Amino acid sequence: MARDPDATRKRILDAAEAEFATYGIAGARVDRIAENAAANKALIYKYFGNKEELFDVVFAQRAMSFVDEVEFDANDLPGYAGRAFDLYERFPTVLRLTSWYGLERADGALPAIVESNKKKLDAIKAAQQAGTLTDAFSPLELLTQVRALAMGWHLHTPELAVVRRPSRARCREIVVESVRRLVA
Repeated sequence: MARDPDATRKRILDAAEAEFATYGIAGARVDRIAENAAANKALIYKYFGNKEELFDVVFAQRAMSFVDEVEFDANDLPGYAGRAFDLYERFPTVLRLTSWYGLERADGALPAIVESNKKKLDAIKAAQQAGTLTDAFSPLELLTQVRALAMGWHLHTPELAVVRRPSRARCREIVVESVRRLVA
């Protein structure tokens, strides 16, 4: 059977995403990643260097897919929040990876994400200056609140998670309406 390095690399990244989302960097085990990817452990080191570098690749890939998939429009922050909510629904590991990134890679700053955030903040500032968006909050405060609302339904504590959540459609509706009221 012919080897397919691209397919192997994809299996490793998929297995690593699941492993890191569950255990973080410190708790993740390269042995489990290799086993779940049906790959040789040595290939992981060959392709990615070490466990931390593998996490960085996984996180950057997922973070950039978020940037690419979730269209940002400073004049439609409710729509942006709804699209972000949809992505969190489709990819539940995104927020777990983000949490681990903040906890274990706090000194990291992916240049592409920094640039994406700068563009968003600049767009919010321009919309505020044009009078099409509230200036009751700074661009950073506003973007932070919008993101928090989009993430909220996916960040329940175990104690709150035992309460039956509204339907997916209702949760999305709440997110969009909350952001609409925030920016009104």
